[in-house]
Formats: sequence, C-alpha cells, structure tokens
Amino acid sequence: MKKFENFVYDIINSQRKKFLVIVLTAVAFFASLLMFPTKIVLAKMLPGKSANTYSVYIDTPTGSSIEQTKKVVNCVTGILQKEDEIKNMVLFNAQGIPLDYAGLVKGSSMKRTENVAEISVNLTDKHHREEPSFLMTQRLRPVVQQECSNIVPDTIIKFIEQPAGPPTLASIVVEVHGDNIPKSRELAIEVGNILGKTEGLVDVDVMADDIFEKYELIPNIDKIARSGLAIEQVNNILYLSFEGMVIATKNSEEHAEQIPIFLVLSDSTKRLSGGSVEHIRSKLSSLNLMNQQGMMVPLTEVVEIEKVESKPMIMHKDLKRMINVIAETDMVSQVYPLLDARDQMIKHFSREYNITKEGFSTYMFDLHLTDKKTGETFLLRWDGEMKVTLDTFRDLGAAFIAALVLIFFLLVIYYKSFTISGIILLGSFLSLIGVIVGHWVADLVTKETFFLTATSLIGFIALMGISSRNSLLLIDFSMALMKEHGMEKKKAIAVATATRAKPIMLTAVAIILGSALLASDPIFGGLGVALISGTVAAVFVSLLFIPVLMDNAREINGDKLDNTSIDQEHPHDISITR
Repeated sequence: MKKFENFVYDIINSQRKKFLVIVLTAVAFFASLLMFPTKIVLAKMLPGKSANTYSVYIDTPTGSSIEQTKKVVNCVTGILQKEDEIKNMVLFNAQGIPLDYAGLVKGSSMKRTENVAEISVNLTDKHHREEPSFLMTQRLRPVVQQECSNIVPDTIIKFIEQPAGPPTLASIVVEVHGDNIPKSRELAIEVGNILGKTEGLVDVDVMADDIFEKYELIPNIDKIARSGLAIEQVNNILYLSFEGMVIATKNSEEHAEQIPIFLVLSDSTKRLSGGSVEHIRSKLSSLNLMNQQGMMVPLTEVVEIEKVESKPMIMHKDLKRMINVIAETDMVSQVYPLLDARDQMIKHFSREYNITKEGFSTYMFDLHLTDKKTGETFLLRWDGEMKVTLDTFRDLGAAFIAALVLIFFLLVIYYKSFTISGIILLGSFLSLIGVIVGHWVADLVTKETFFLTATSLIGFIALMGISSRNSLLLIDFSMALMKEHGMEKKKAIAVATATRAKPIMLTAVAIILGSALLASDPIFGGLGVALISGTVAAVFVSLLFIPVLMDNAREINGDKLDNTSIDQEHPHDISITR
C-alpha cells in the first residue's frame, strides 16, 4: 500500500490537486442530482410486480344491457385466448371478482349492475415465463382497447395489476370536491379529458354514473283502491315480470332446507321492441290483476309511466361530496405525469376560475378553484399511489434528516468539534452520488425501467452508518499517529488512509456480495443497488475526499496535541507496522 500512501500524500500536499478533488466531487454530486429533473433516473414508490394473475375491468356506459356488456367481454376474451402464457380465465358478468388484493379498494364488491364485468386472468408461473405480468398488460392494453372499446361507444377497459405495495384506488386519483354536483361532474369530465391527453397515463376513468333518461312505473294509489286491488299486488307483478321473485318452496329428502322456486318472464317476453312510452304501455297491457270481485284489471289502468332522469350515485369522503377521476401510469413514475397534468389544469381552468395553490403541506399539489361569476368553490385534491409515494418519500426524508442530526450530535459529543463532525457527515452524505448513478446504470442494463424506489432510500439511510464508520477510522487513526508517534499531519493522514484502505475495501466487498442477492428482486432491487453502488461511492469518498477535508481541518492538527514531537529533519521517515 506504499504506492497508495504516496498517491494520497501527493494529493494533500498540493493545493491544486486538493482543489481538483473538491471540485470533481462537487460536480459529481450536483450532476447526480440533476438526473431527477432531466428524467435520467425516475423515482417511484415501488416498481412493477410480476404476478401469476391480473384482472380486466370492463365498464360499458351506465344503462347498457347485459347483452351489450357480453359483446365487449367476448371481444376481450377472444384476444386474450391467443396468449400462450394465459392458462385460463374466469368471467364475472354484472358483478365484480370475489375480493382480491386489488379489488379491496377498487370497489369490486359493490358492482351489481348489467353494464359492468370483470375477468380474472390466470398465468403460468412467473418463474417459468420470460415476460412479467406488468409488461404483458402494458403490451395487451392498447390492442384490446383499440379493438373492443368501440363495440359499445364510451366503454372503458382497464387492466388491473396486483399492487406491489399498499393497495390504492389507482396510481393517480384526482378528487373533485364541491357542493354543486352538476358543476362538479363537468369539472370531473374536464379533468378526465386532461388526464387522457397526458403522456404516460392510461385507463383514465371518471367514477361517476352517466345521467340518462329512463321511465318510472308509478302505482296510482287512488285508482288501485277504486279497482279493488292492493298496492302489494301491483308491486309484486311488476317485480315478478321484470326481475323475478320466489313464489314457492319445495321440500326434498336430499336437502335439509327448503328449495326456493323462482319465477320470471322469459328474456324474449320481457324485452321491449322500442324505447317509447307506447312500447312500454303495450307490454304492460298484457299483464292483468284479479281484484276482490274476481274481475281482471289491466296493469296499465293503475300504473302511470313517467319519463325521468337517472339519479347518479353520490360519493362522500370526510363528509364532503366528491367525484373521483382515476388514471394508471404506463410504466412511468407518477410524479412527472402529475406535474404535466397539473400545469395543463391550471392553464385550462384559469379562464373561468380563480386558482389558488396549496402551500407546502401534505396536500401541496391541490388546487382551489373559485368560479369568477358565481363565487362557488371547488377543490381538486390529488390522491392514490402518487400520494402514498409522496408521503413515503417525505417520511423517509424526515427519517434521513433525523439520522443526520443524531449522528452529528453524537460525533460532536465524542470529538467536541463541529468541524470533524461535519467532515464525517459530509462524507456519509456524498454516498448519494453512488446511489443515483447506480440506478442509472441498472436502468441501462435492464429491459424495463429501473426506478429509484422507497427501498432505495432505505438502503441510502443504511449507508450512513457504513460511510460514517470509514471516516471515523481514518480520523481516529490519523490523530493517534500524530499524538503517539509524533508524525506530521499530512504524513499521518496519508499513512492512515493507506493503512485503513484494505479493511475498508474488504468491508465494501462483503456488503456488495451480500447485497447482490437483493439486486435482482423486483421489489427490493432498489435496496440492493443502493447498497452496492452507494458502498462503492463511499469507498472513493473515504479514501480521497475525506483526507483532503482532514488536511484542511484545524482541529486535526498535531501541533495542538500533547506529548507531540516531530523530527524536523526527516518528518516523513517514520515506519508504521500494518
């Protein structure tokens, strides 16, 4: 290690070379930080998770019949059947899939209408196929949507992956809050249009029922009473005709409970030939009820037909009315589409609304809208996986700052010096260079995008202790050489750096080999890459940058130490057994 000792000594003995080391380190640090705004390295909560199953959600327009929904389902399944990696599919018409991890928060259990359907797709084992499930859905989504969405106009087809982390309603959720429901619906539709035009976003959906015209059958109580009928009779025959109901039960020796007998009109019988009042009245005229006198009374005589608008479902959150607009990201980070869409919303809505941005808080991306004419207020609140990502990075950032502060004060107590503590802390922080650059290299050598994730930040926080330990060893050894062996400052730093280089490198090799097992994991790959690349950067920082800072620190000075004697004639001729 004599050559390395001379190399370090040569650097710290030259003002020009020390300045060069500091400048190169600073340039590397700021260049690595610029990888985020330039999108060279992308940040995300968790990367895509390859699973053995995914789901397809089909939403035809509100009021669509089950036959229309089945046409779309048949189109989707026809395309999926051509995939060799798909083992089987389970169809659920007019209902949601039995609750799975994704369906817990996506409302699958509440689907009970004819215009919805869900398909559960089961794949071959992920260990026996090359294409991950999230790349398969990314490839199939545009094909399926292009061929099947137009069968019934305004149909929405969504590919739902099992979440890699906490289940959320969608990657990006915009909550439109407001007391004026019709105006909120208009805002939600405009927000959905903006999200649909934003690059990187797919499966955009406004979670609000469409308003359509329908006919209500209202029993006329006065006519029912004068006809000698009961209201229950009228309700039962209407429900029996169009929905069906249990009219009797059957006993069986093979069953412990009674078997219900269900009666309903055939599909062809209850189907209308048109959608006008006359067609409905014609269908009802064939239904008759017997009154108390034994006379048959046509149903049309006691039932009124009224044309009304449908009543959409109203959603609440924290006792406030709101409408959700959701979108999924197409293998990109949620942050960048969010910022693009938010800028477009500000430009779009500023024509009719006064827009107020939220201050720096948990909801810093929210927009408050005030109508310029009526003064009504609305709120666009961002939620979903994007919100979880921001909260997680915020919490991990706070944990990182807390770790820095705690380490700094512990070092101050130990060394009784702010300068030495700052040197150690700065060296630890610079391992961030390796973490970011490592993710950039990993993204170059992998097929899919390699994101800087929450697990990557956990790895960076863990590196703080490793990097601090390297700097501590160098400083303590250098001060011991100056105090106990009377070695001059520059020589002591060079000898300490060369002596501790081998243990530092061996420790780094052990960390790298141990972390290599994590690097290929789809979830904890960021942790492995952060530990590997961050450790490499920590070694270079410890062996090159820290000695330069130590040489400039007045607190690390042999002249201020007791029992120090230096041979002025031969200050460098001191041998240390290593």
